[in-house]
This record gives sequence, structure tokens and C-alpha cells, in this order.
Amino acid sequence: MAILVATDFNDDEWAAWWPALEAALPGEQLLRSGTVEQGSPIDVALVANPPISALQGLPQLRFIQSLWAGVDRLLLDASVPVHVPLARMVDPAMNTAMAETALWAVIAQHRGFFKYASQQRAAQWQQHAPVRADEIDVAVLGLGQMGRAAAQTIARHGYRVSGWSANPAVVEGVATSSGDAALHAVLAAAHIVVNLLPLTPATRALFGAKTLAQMRAGASLVNLARGAHVVDADLIAALDRGRLQHAVLDVFATEPLPADHPYWRHPRVTVLPHVAAQTDPRSAALIAANNVRVFRAGRVPANLVDRTRGY
Repeated sequence: MAILVATDFNDDEWAAWWPALEAALPGEQLLRSGTVEQGSPIDVALVANPPISALQGLPQLRFIQSLWAGVDRLLLDASVPVHVPLARMVDPAMNTAMAETALWAVIAQHRGFFKYASQQRAAQWQQHAPVRADEIDVAVLGLGQMGRAAAQTIARHGYRVSGWSANPAVVEGVATSSGDAALHAVLAAAHIVVNLLPLTPATRALFGAKTLAQMRAGASLVNLARGAHVVDADLIAALDRGRLQHAVLDVFATEPLPADHPYWRHPRVTVLPHVAAQTDPRSAALIAANNVRVFRAGRVPANLVDRTRGY
């Protein structure tokens, strides 16, 4: 049996991923999508934004391993076989990277570094009154692997951190709550909201006018999850009115972000090109390979997706 690698990698990405996968899966036959025929003896697929229909016509396919942490695009692709178990990528290196980015965004807001960057462009020398970390309330929405790592890292730096998730969760050192009723209180209290929720039907367009109005006046939003969580026009309106102070955005409904999008030039928006926690082939290939070996041994692979929950 062979392993299909179905991705939208560019040449540079292939140059990093292919040798990493070959080294992690010695003795396995790896085939790229577009080079196999229907009915090929493939029982495993490694995927990262696979081309539409890449997983069709594979009658022996029994396991799909995502090379990305998010699986929302896979779940929306009707050509992905729903009866085949799907595992998402959970890589401690990505958790660490995401926590670092979240901490940077919180510190930059707390210390006014985005304001100072704007002052530099205007050649303006102005100091702002200091604020202590223990005076800043930070809310982390989403308490999966990345959310837990981010919440705990931010808390260790002295911030007052609360965590919220759809279902109850316990995170050491972090006050947590769950359910729709608790979300309003969490948003109303936070100076900075860090979004790390999975993209599901319930969270799509979560940050629209209603939710943004529930946030503390002058608060900031850090979206490191999915662009579809945010209604762009509503966020821009909230920033323009001064309802929100700033937004750090790493993900967007359309990527790359179009050159004419107002986010690029908005004085209250910091744009990152989806780099908060990039997948590192050196670690992710080993994690994917281990899950393949678990499947081959007849055991249950780690981090299987619950399709009814969307993650």
C-alpha cells in the first residue's frame, strides 16, 4: 500500500516537506497528488489544503492525516470521504510558536508599542504613562492545545488571564469559563481578547457587530485563529469609531490579503501574513509518520477529528 501526499505546496514548500516526509517514513511509497490513477492502492493520505477531488477514487483509503492544525477547509470539502478517520496536526513546536505570538501581541498592546511605532512614522516623541501587567485583563478564547499554551504563557508573565471555551475546560493557572452565557462577561472584562477558537458553524463570523459591541470600550482584538471568525466591515467600523483600540490580525477571509484591502493601511490594524504558528516540517513530519505507524499497527491514531464538533 502507498501513501498519497495531497497538498497545495509551492516549490519551496515541497523542497522542505518531501525530504522530511521521506526521512520520517522510510520504506513507505510516497506519491504526490496528480500522479496517481483512480483505484490506486493507497490506504493513507497526508494532506495540506489538498486539491478538490484529490481524495476521490481511492477505494482503499482508510486514514487521512492533516499536516495543518486547522481542518475547517477539509470538513467543508464534500470530496473528502466522510467515513475515513481524519487526524489533525498537533505539534508542540506549533503550540510554542503560537504562545510566543500571542504573548508578543499582548505585550505590544500593553506597553503601547504599536502607538510608538505610529509616532516614529510621524517623528513624534511622546511618552505614555506606564501600566503594570497585573492591571491588564486578557481573555483567551479557545482552550485547545494552542489556546492552553497561549493562556498559560501570558499568565506566567503577570497578566490577569481568563480562558473561555464552548465546553468546560481546566487550565492550570488560568480562570476558565464556558458556554454562551459566560462569553459576554469575559468579553466585557478584557482589555485584550486573543482568539484561538476553532472555526465551526457556531464560531463563524463570531466577531461581528454584536460581539464587538460586547467588548470592553477601548479593548484590542488579536485574531490568530481563522479569518472567517471576523466580519471585516464590522471590525473596521468599531476601530474607526474608537470603540476598539487596535486589532492584530494574522488570518483573513481571503489569503493572501488583497493589496487594496483597508486593513493594510488602517492605523489601528497590525497585519501578519499568517505566520503566528507556521508548521515546521522537521517536527510535523515525524508526528504525522508516528500517527501513520499507529494506524498501520491497528491502533487508534492520535488527535482524530470529531466531525460533529468541527475539530
